[in-house]
Amino acid sequence: MKIFTAEQIRNWDQFTISQEPIPSIQLMERASMSIAHWISEHCKNHKKMIMFCGNGNNGGDGFTVARMLYQKGFDVDVFVSDPKGKFSEDASVNLKRLGDISGVSVRKFGQIEEYIFDDKTIIIDALFGTGLSRPLDGEYKDLVNLINTKRNIKISIDISSGLSADEMFEGNSVVLKSDYTLSFQSWKRSFLHPETGKYTGKVIVLHIDLSKEYADATKTNYFVIDDLLVGSLFKPRNDFAHKGNYGRAIIVGGSYGKMGAIVLATRSALKTGAGLTFTLAPRCGYEILQTTCPEAMFMEDGEQWVHNFEFDKEVTVGIGPGLGTHEDTGKGLLNFLKNYSKSLVLDADALNIISENKKNLNLIPIKSIITPHPKEFERLFGKTEDSFKRLELARKKAQELQIYIVLKDHHTQVVTPDGNVFYNLTGNAGLAKGGSGDLLTGILTSLLAQGYSEEHACIVGVWLHGRAADLASEKHSKESMLPTEVIDELGNVFHELNKMVTIKL
Repeated sequence: MKIFTAEQIRNWDQFTISQEPIPSIQLMERASMSIAHWISEHCKNHKKMIMFCGNGNNGGDGFTVARMLYQKGFDVDVFVSDPKGKFSEDASVNLKRLGDISGVSVRKFGQIEEYIFDDKTIIIDALFGTGLSRPLDGEYKDLVNLINTKRNIKISIDISSGLSADEMFEGNSVVLKSDYTLSFQSWKRSFLHPETGKYTGKVIVLHIDLSKEYADATKTNYFVIDDLLVGSLFKPRNDFAHKGNYGRAIIVGGSYGKMGAIVLATRSALKTGAGLTFTLAPRCGYEILQTTCPEAMFMEDGEQWVHNFEFDKEVTVGIGPGLGTHEDTGKGLLNFLKNYSKSLVLDADALNIISENKKNLNLIPIKSIITPHPKEFERLFGKTEDSFKRLELARKKAQELQIYIVLKDHHTQVVTPDGNVFYNLTGNAGLAKGGSGDLLTGILTSLLAQGYSEEHACIVGVWLHGRAADLASEKHSKESMLPTEVIDELGNVFHELNKMVTIKL
């Protein structure tokens, strides 16, 4: 799914209005109907709604939703800055329609202090939409601060008021903290970054039949990784295949005291389906790896750390989990990279070794995949003020170095050499523990070995990783789930993918 800017979304609306054709007031009705339907289906135990509406079209949506919810049997009260103020054309029409209903009161924001909020009251935010271009101030800032003190469920229409769709406002801007955001047609970038996404609550994308022609023709550099995309890239197993058809993966890493990391990476590579999986590790890890990963072949180098990076050129390489940063390891890795030209996966200590000198970045073979978490990214490329700026720096570096950067975050971002960004929608906070990144290294290496392109391996890999974590959290909770339990769920994820393909056929 494409992610569009606020300006592109406005153009999408206008294109739909002119090409369908449909009057703008009718498009507002259609969008509001989807909101009212969702609320009525999911909030059956709450009969009282309080709607805060702005003067623009987001407020117009709010007026329309208020009318529809009242007709569905809900008690609805509406608050505006001034009922006699200036509203957008469509908002004015819907405010008048609402005024014709005697059972709905329209009050001024100033009267909110006298309003009684009971436990069953739901607050609906229709103050500002995607057109907001500056932080809230004045009465709107005061109102949102007041709303945020209420413990009631809060639902925002299209976007939480105070958020920009495309960026992060500077300073300590005030934003309404929603429990749910009911967004129209597509995701917004601000939903997907930690500094802004924390305000959205659970995001529900409601389709309102905006023009498919516009969506297909309009260019963007930003996308979300959803089930539809992954289903189109997934390669089902061929019944007549043999192990030679699915490549040879080698995971390089491990050092004294850090064998768990390479065990996790090796097990995830095996579980993701590589035809043959090898592990290159020091001798101190022999018994551990042969016991925990009997399906993988052990290759020995060094006593307590790896220093010789030598193996068959016909393998796909993933380097880093538990590798350590011993001087001999660092020299061995950099010498290897100087003479290696195939794409590979680099993570963890491999990235820490490279980050010791900025010149080392040029040793990374083109089309390779690096998987830094934010701190590792900072060591490699420098500090940034926020995750939006970090992502733009990642885009710049991916293009300069012609590599793929998998920037690990709540919504992990796959950044491609041509400047595209794919935000992953699977995964949860249960992955915020040691070992989770090692799983991703094994998954990516395995997919590359099986013949996925670098871009497709990244997209499918981060989705697999996150989806397995979602299944693990359902069984064990985010707090208690372990990386090993995420590996155990990979089989169930592949069951889901195969069902997707079967249904598609």
